Amino acid sequence: MRQPTSEYKIFLPLILCLLISVKSFSTQIQDTIVAIKQLQYSAAKALETENFMEAVKNLNDASKLAMLPKYRSYKPNIELGIAELFYLEYFDKALEETEKAIESGETYKNFYKLGKAYYLYGVILVSKGKSEKAEIYLNKADSVFTELKDENSKAYVLYGKGLLALRVGNYEKSISYLKPAAESFKNQGLLYQEVSAYSYLADALSLIDPTIYKSPLAEARVLMQIVSEISYSQGFSKYLVENHRINSQVLIAERMGSEAEEELKYYLTQKDSLRQIHLKAIERGIQAESAIGDLNEIIATQQDDLSKQEKSLFFGKLTGWLSIALILILSLLTLSLYKNNNLRAKANELLQDKNTELQEAKEDAEKASQAKAQFLSTITHELRTPMYTVTGLTHLLLEEDPKPEQKEHLNSLKFSGEYLLSLINNILDLNKLEANKVEIEKAPFNLKKRVDGVLIALKKSAEAKNNNVHYEYDPTLPNEVIGDSLKISQILINLISNSIKFTENGDIWVRIKSAERTTKKVVIHFEVEDTGDGISKKKQNTIFESFSQGSLQINRKYGGTGLGLSIVKNLLELMGSKIFLESKLGEGSKFWFNIGYDIAESRNKATELKNMEVVFEDDIFENKTVMIVEDNKINQMITKKILEKKKMTCTVVDNGMDAIKHARKENFDVILMDIHMPGISGIEATKKIREFNKTVPIIALTAITIEENLEDFYKAGFNEFIPKPFNAEDFFEKINRVLRSNDFLLK
Repeated sequence: MRQPTSEYKIFLPLILCLLISVKSFSTQIQDTIVAIKQLQYSAAKALETENFMEAVKNLNDASKLAMLPKYRSYKPNIELGIAELFYLEYFDKALEETEKAIESGETYKNFYKLGKAYYLYGVILVSKGKSEKAEIYLNKADSVFTELKDENSKAYVLYGKGLLALRVGNYEKSISYLKPAAESFKNQGLLYQEVSAYSYLADALSLIDPTIYKSPLAEARVLMQIVSEISYSQGFSKYLVENHRINSQVLIAERMGSEAEEELKYYLTQKDSLRQIHLKAIERGIQAESAIGDLNEIIATQQDDLSKQEKSLFFGKLTGWLSIALILILSLLTLSLYKNNNLRAKANELLQDKNTELQEAKEDAEKASQAKAQFLSTITHELRTPMYTVTGLTHLLLEEDPKPEQKEHLNSLKFSGEYLLSLINNILDLNKLEANKVEIEKAPFNLKKRVDGVLIALKKSAEAKNNNVHYEYDPTLPNEVIGDSLKISQILINLISNSIKFTENGDIWVRIKSAERTTKKVVIHFEVEDTGDGISKKKQNTIFESFSQGSLQINRKYGGTGLGLSIVKNLLELMGSKIFLESKLGEGSKFWFNIGYDIAESRNKATELKNMEVVFEDDIFENKTVMIVEDNKINQMITKKILEKKKMTCTVVDNGMDAIKHARKENFDVILMDIHMPGISGIEATKKIREFNKTVPIIALTAITIEENLEDFYKAGFNEFIPKPFNAEDFFEKINRVLRSNDFLLK
């Protein structure tokens, strides 16, 4: 290696000194910024739990740090926090602080905080009864968030408009704003805002005319229960108190005057207690604000001199270092420029050629990958339509009491259809993973029920190969965790199916236990072990690759594509985990992995309609009216016959426009909606139906593609999704679920 010349050695101490000084200055600034942000966050959390004293202290400390000019851009955040503190009682003072935040946001081009300031200004004006001006500022906030493409923050605008409509007595409009706002807050994990939206939604429901809105009081009580449970667990005392006021309104509507009077008395007592605590905190805040004003005057008289001295000292040193370094560097550059110029020109030319080649290769690879993904998506989607015909007709024929030899052939046809469908699903899943089209959902679910369901589904497969499945589930695990229930089911189905496939007359162990746990999180250990054929050391390195199996002989003996373990590996990596394997040829295999989950808050099960236990009784289907929206004539016939077996009354239409017309004229118990149809799509048709009918259950019945996102279906107004071709038992279970859920809501 070439050693530094004497000329270079001269510069090293000077350059090192310069870099250390600049880095130290930068680190000091960064530490102060972190401290300001931490104080703001602590103040916001203290406000949520009515810890006003703590909020005042943190806001004052943050305000002191932000006095210096270099940190003034953080003033809008602090001013918004102060405005929220005063908003509880002193509306004029809150407006004054919000106006400061608006001015600071415009000065420092902090558009996100400017939108929040407009929103808060509008909400404060609602409390003051200035409805027209409030609407102007809420619309300003909406425009800012639209420009920023910030859909999450638009939930605040919906919330504000809901409060405005509630204030002016337009309860129906208030409900239409507050419901989507609460759902958005829930999806974002903003518990305080979610509880606030639910509380005002219950308020509107307790006051609305029952002839305009069905069963408002029952829905209000459900929401009050949710508010109560979350507020108790999180310490949101404000909304525990507000529940008593809303309950008094419900009792008045139910003509229970004495009980309503007791609730109102209790509310006024508790409200006054909170008000006294808030007043003390405001008094402390005003005193601190006065002290800060004195500090500002002192700083104003000394800041110029101090800044000038500090800048003069720093820039004097910096100028000296830079001058010396610049002179020496220029000298070196002058000496070496001529020698290196030709070499650099040749290197640049060569590098440009290589970059061009690499760019072309990259573009070709991306085009090939996109073409492959599109081809697989299209072909698997197109295969689903004829597969629906095969599986549907097989199901109908098996229910028509076939002869024994016919039943044997039909069962073989059913098995082949299910195998082909499994292959299509695996290819589609792998295609989605490789195209980054898979998203991880986070929602509460019962893990034990999920695992039990997987084992029940695979029970017949295990019995067919005379395998004993041993199930060990740690009873200390929480009842509900927050995560993606479908993904963990898919992982376990692939792993357990793999063990069943390569094990005969043997044993399979499924173990699920706690690996690590805190008050809010749990790490769960999943393990699947078998006594099957095992995997050689050589193949263990490639077994998780796509289309990989143990050997050609194994492929011929057991069949399959080798996609299951590849899907498991990709899904776990997407969830931040990793699959591990222990195996010995001829002695079996053991797969295991760990996944961390947040522990779910316990909620009123009556409100979790999607988790309601499904009681599968045929009489719920009898005489129920269903509209089948499907453009394929064969699919129309199959779906209609399957439903008529359950004594359901069917209406068949070919397109979305006809579906809208029929839904407007007739009252159906359920609608089965295809997505891809001539004219308007099933999604657009559902949106139109939801404009005049909010309650009828609508189920998407279609072959899903890689471009489609299930979340889009639910946003459009669908209650459930059934992919084609479907399993008849799953098909009727989901119809049963939406019928019972709708009955529950209408009671």
